[in-house]
Amino acid sequence: MNDYPAIHRPGDMAPIPDRRHPIPPLDDDGLGGILDDTAIPHPGIDLIRDGLRLLALDHLTRDQTMSIIAALAGAEQNLTDGIGYLVERLTNPDTNPALADLDPDTAKDVQLLGERYRFETTEYGPQQHAANAIGLIEGI
Repeated sequence: MNDYPAIHRPGDMAPIPDRRHPIPPLDDDGLGGILDDTAIPHPGIDLIRDGLRLLALDHLTRDQTMSIIAALAGAEQNLTDGIGYLVERLTNPDTNPALADLDPDTAKDVQLLGERYRFETTEYGPQQHAANAIGLIEGI
């Protein structure tokens, strides 16, 4: 696969081909659909969505891929756990004043559900699967 001419003539060379594999577009049934469906009017969610889209469509190195998987889900401290803690914080009337007007029983139920979400996410989440994927990529 050599597109260069047999005889060198300045300005007559073919451009160097891009040998990287093309990045497929996001699918509507998977990540692309989730990113489209989670658009809400808040800059924090827009930043998360934009970051996920960038990570999915960027040309990454193997080291970057492993680091990103670790940060998202495979490391002891990861963003999946961070989302669990955020849900716990948002469902707690003591840390989210928007819930201050809920009746006490409803507020307690909402708080308990947020605490369960965080606990199950951090304690029973599929962190080991992501860590195993990193190990396979690294060749361990």
